[in-house]
Amino acid sequence: QVQLVESGGGLVQPGGSLRLSCAASGSTSTINAMGWYRQAPGKQREVVASIDISSGSTNYADSVKGRFTISTDNAKNTVNLQMISLKPDDTATYYCTAESWSGDYYRGQGTQVTVSS
Repeated sequence: QVQLVESGGGLVQPGGSLRLSCAASGSTSTINAMGWYRQAPGKQREVVASIDISSGSTNYADSVKGRFTISTDNAKNTVNLQMISLKPDDTATYYCTAESWSGDYYRGQGTQVTVSS
């Protein structure tokens, strides 16, 4: 089992920045990929970024390319999402995810990001 706890959400003005963090605990050695998705009311779930733990390769949704950066601190079992040039459309609940080598899927409790003036 893997437990995920997100932090770093909040209210920010358009054009501002936020850094989300996700701390993983439990069977972290089984994790092969981590990522973030977001869910806004009335909108479809969108996977915004993912990272392969072994290779470090990353993927981003077109809507956030150039503005969001995903990274890991393997020593601390943490995945971060640095967000810059935030827009009102980025407003959503952001969830951290992890996938194990055996295909198990885990999700954190979510952290709210609100972009508003």
